[in-house]
Amino acid sequence: MTSQFQTLLIEKDEAGKQRVDIRRLDEDALPDGDVTVQIEWSTLNYKDALAITGRGPIVRKFPMVPGIDFAGTVVRSTDPALSPGDQVVLNGWGVGEKHWGGLAGRARVRADWLVPLPDGLSTRQAMAIGTAGYTAMLSVMALERGGIRPNRGPIAVSGASGGVGSIAVMLLSRLGYTVEAITGRSEEGAYLTALGAAAILPRDEFTQPGKPLAQARWAGAVDVAGGRVLANICAGMATGGVVTACGLAAGMDFPVTVAPFILRGVSLIGIDSVYCQRERRITAWNRLAELLDPHLLDTMTTEIALADVPDAACDLMDGRIRGRVIVNTGSAI
Repeated sequence: MTSQFQTLLIEKDEAGKQRVDIRRLDEDALPDGDVTVQIEWSTLNYKDALAITGRGPIVRKFPMVPGIDFAGTVVRSTDPALSPGDQVVLNGWGVGEKHWGGLAGRARVRADWLVPLPDGLSTRQAMAIGTAGYTAMLSVMALERGGIRPNRGPIAVSGASGGVGSIAVMLLSRLGYTVEAITGRSEEGAYLTALGAAAILPRDEFTQPGKPLAQARWAGAVDVAGGRVLANICAGMATGGVVTACGLAAGMDFPVTVAPFILRGVSLIGIDSVYCQRERRITAWNRLAELLDPHLLDTMTTEIALADVPDAACDLMDGRIRGRVIVNTGSAI
């Protein structure tokens, strides 16, 4: 008898109206792939919330199982690199957009999309980190490649109370950097200080038109906002500073001049977490396993069931979510 599992399914009717339901499906409904994984934990990311609420054109074809990442155990594999019982993590590769994703009890994907679960991490912890933490680690690694060390000066982190921002603050602090956290939620000051932020900066300071060049404040930055926030961060970078851009929560526009780049030698580096090469993924995950404090990770993590995901997606879009949201899909078989 074919295995069955629960899934969150996004469908669209002939009139173009989107519908999201919990459905029970047979395993033979899964798309093609080399490896079938029993998903134990998934997450709710900004991109997932856009897809589930229909507020962004994330889903490329319907029906679609959202969820851009997951962690679980291989149950079947036709690829010799993976065997039943192996624990794996997936981030990106168009999963949850073009290929059924992680908000389900099972997934079938290509073997080369999967990364071995690092020693010392549980599947639950891996999803508490999730694409957000993995993206934060890629951003930190980009700062390091750009020569930004703790003695160069403070690092600005925008969207600091969100998933990427929270983990970026934690990682940078543990590596010895002075972190200045930018947030629109002043009530999260104590939370960000506990993660290692040395200063809390109100987002309002960064949302208005600024000067082409501002006072040099930071050696580096991790930006998840985009828009005018990113432009003002670039204007405030010190000579030789490095800014990593990995999000667009404040918009896709980038109203900046060339001044920071040609007068201070500032570098702007885009972070592609979706199609990042596998070797760099493995490095990022192994470093996350070494650097993250399990206790602090727990303080930023909220656990929900699959049935709670649609409501949580609305909360995330409306700015009512702090840190990371993980989804228990282990009971969805």
